[in-house]
Amino acid sequence: MDCYTANWNPLGDSAFYRKYELYSMDWDLKEELRDCLVAAAPYGGPIALLRNPWRKEKAASVRPVLEIYSASGMPLASLMWKSGPVVSLGWSAEEELLCVQEDGVVLVYGLHGDFRRHFSMGNEVLQNRVLDARIFHTELGSGVAILTGAHRFTLSANVSDLKLRRMPEVPGLQSAPSCWTTLCRDRVAHILLAVGPDLYLLDHATCSPVTLPGLAPGVSSFLQMAVSFTSRHLALFTDTGYIWMGTASFKEKLCEFNCNIRAPPKQMVWCSRPRSKERAVVVAWERRLMVVGDTPESIQFVLDEDSYLVPELDGVRIFSRTTHEFLHEVPGEALTRAPGDPGQGLLGTTKESQKADEYLREIQELGQLPQAVQQCIEAAGHEHWPDMQKSLLRAASFGKCFLDRFPPDSFVRMCQDLRILNAIRDYHIGIPLTYSQYPQVLVLRRLYPLAIQICEYLRLPEVQGVSRILAHWACYKVQQKDVSDEDVARAINQKLGDTPGVSYSDIAARAYGCGRTELAIKLLEYEPRSGEQVPLLLKMKRSKLALSKAIESGDTDLVFTVLLHLKNELNRGDFFMTLRNQPMALSLYRQFCKHQELETLKDLYNQDDNHQELGSFHIRASYTAEEHIEGRVAALQKAAEAFNKAKNDFAAKATEDQMRLLRLQRCLEDELGGRFLDLSVHDTVTTLILGGHNKRAEQVARDFRIPDKRLWWLKLTALADLEDWEELEKFSKSKKSPIGYLPFVEICMKQHNKYEAKKYASRVGPEQKVKALLLVGDVAQAADVAIEHRNEAEMSLVLSHCTGATDGATVDKIQRARAQAQKK
Repeated sequence: MDCYTANWNPLGDSAFYRKYELYSMDWDLKEELRDCLVAAAPYGGPIALLRNPWRKEKAASVRPVLEIYSASGMPLASLMWKSGPVVSLGWSAEEELLCVQEDGVVLVYGLHGDFRRHFSMGNEVLQNRVLDARIFHTELGSGVAILTGAHRFTLSANVSDLKLRRMPEVPGLQSAPSCWTTLCRDRVAHILLAVGPDLYLLDHATCSPVTLPGLAPGVSSFLQMAVSFTSRHLALFTDTGYIWMGTASFKEKLCEFNCNIRAPPKQMVWCSRPRSKERAVVVAWERRLMVVGDTPESIQFVLDEDSYLVPELDGVRIFSRTTHEFLHEVPGEALTRAPGDPGQGLLGTTKESQKADEYLREIQELGQLPQAVQQCIEAAGHEHWPDMQKSLLRAASFGKCFLDRFPPDSFVRMCQDLRILNAIRDYHIGIPLTYSQYPQVLVLRRLYPLAIQICEYLRLPEVQGVSRILAHWACYKVQQKDVSDEDVARAINQKLGDTPGVSYSDIAARAYGCGRTELAIKLLEYEPRSGEQVPLLLKMKRSKLALSKAIESGDTDLVFTVLLHLKNELNRGDFFMTLRNQPMALSLYRQFCKHQELETLKDLYNQDDNHQELGSFHIRASYTAEEHIEGRVAALQKAAEAFNKAKNDFAAKATEDQMRLLRLQRCLEDELGGRFLDLSVHDTVTTLILGGHNKRAEQVARDFRIPDKRLWWLKLTALADLEDWEELEKFSKSKKSPIGYLPFVEICMKQHNKYEAKKYASRVGPEQKVKALLLVGDVAQAADVAIEHRNEAEMSLVLSHCTGATDGATVDKIQRARAQAQKK
């Protein structure tokens, strides 16, 4: 049990810290770390080194080399630096290396030294040069903060969506601040800087002085600052040797420690653990490492050589030329040094077999066996070395045998997790993830076989596991420019096939981003979703191919998207020619133009010599676009000409008649008043009759060749609506009615005028006499006429209008007539 806690160092009464070796570094460095720009990514990430030949005390004799290593010292990339002087290096959250040059240009490299992109921090930075820079991480992404030679700050909170912010000027700042850092508060990046004994906080608009609560007096300068991994806490090292620790909001002081060393430290970082109440800061000088917290004591280590600190989520990585170590707080949920700790007792059962029964009985009597088993499982997760993991898991497995209902899930899951962690911690992989970190980082290192084996071991769904890894492999494959497009596309398709969850369009987009347009097009041929193909083809300026793909998909919205893009990209002539070769696209575009761009529609008809549709276009335009009668007539004249060219005589004649009607209606409005425009010929005649202009109505009827029957119907209806019965009677006697006199009876009855209706019933012809008499209610006379005609249908019609009470005699008469007819 003592060997398990041998390297535990107490800090106060309840916290223990330990430092253990991760790797023995074998990277054969040619330079001391102090002579290099160093950047190490968190979460067991890679280490970048760039010898700094631009320092004033050293002359630049040879070009520097940018080297990237894994955390175990295995080389990942090496490239000759051919650009300008570099001020700072840093890793983004996506493990891209950001190299900030003196001229404000930031070069971005991949994990394996592949150049990704570059961007500038603005003209002001270019003019004043970069004095210092910080790469930082926020909820929005990875950012860059610059201190220029003019002692002004420029900042971008997210390099993936570059938006530069020039921070306010600090009053009276004539030289570089003694120290500065970035703070993220309320999703906004700030700059905290020290000028002598004063602290200032810069946001996008203001420069605010900051007062630290409980700061010891006598401070004349701040020498170092450190923000915690979660950006919630802040530590400052003063020239009096005090370390102030508090919240990043400056509202609360956590503690203050006097280290009795006034020399400025090389580095200062936080060492904390998630869900832990303990707070500690690690301070490094040339040959000394100190861990301080909320206690009068500290933990000190001797550094044998130049070292570099890397803050992590749950501790601090420390690497030098020969070793890579990890310093962290021992998790409280694991085993403790407390006397009678059940987990320690259960571990003892596997160390001392002779006392195993005694230890186990003691734990069982106290009812602490479930707690002891869980402690051993948790402790195994926080152990780095497999031998110690096995001892703890063996103890947990032994304890489980004496429990009836201990759930096995946590034990099985821990075994799985440790197998994975041990695999990726291997020296050749070089990712020293802790159990608290454990993100999915293998694909970023291009360790695809191992990543796939882990997914299969964990039995992850294909979409969540293997598919994502294969997609990442394919994105890497398209960057291999020494292989032909055909070979790369074939290899990717053979490997991926129809794997669910893999988007060929995403892989094609990566190929296009690498400048391999033809490869991107070949990959898109494997993409089954046209909605994913078309946007990328448009981005690659392969609009005609995009149009063909959209048409093949049958998705009209997609076709419209491509058409609008083509319209903006091509001149009008080329655009129309493209449409002529795609009938479906042309038809859809015409539909669009009918609602949105009428002039373009007219141009399309003109180019195609489609005179029939052009005529229809002018007809619609005369009613929708033109307000004045002259413009409408002119539009109709164009329509008539188009119909003539189309050899549509009927449409041409109808259009000419409409022009005559419009002119006539305009004249009628001028002469008679009232509204005539846009009425049909029938409505025009009816309106004239209702206005008492019978002669004008007859003239219009003659001009437009309205048949007599239709004119009589119009006049009959209009006079009845006016209830001008006298004029109606005169009209009926003016000449023989071409429509007969039954309509007169019907119209009069419709107006509820039986008296007038009877006048015309007597004039109705024999074939309609019975119907007319029934309309005016003369059932008896209708019966006589029906009997006289000997018409069975008419007699049945009369019977249907008879009522038993009043028409009994009529019914008998019809029945007798029927009987006589049957005898004959």
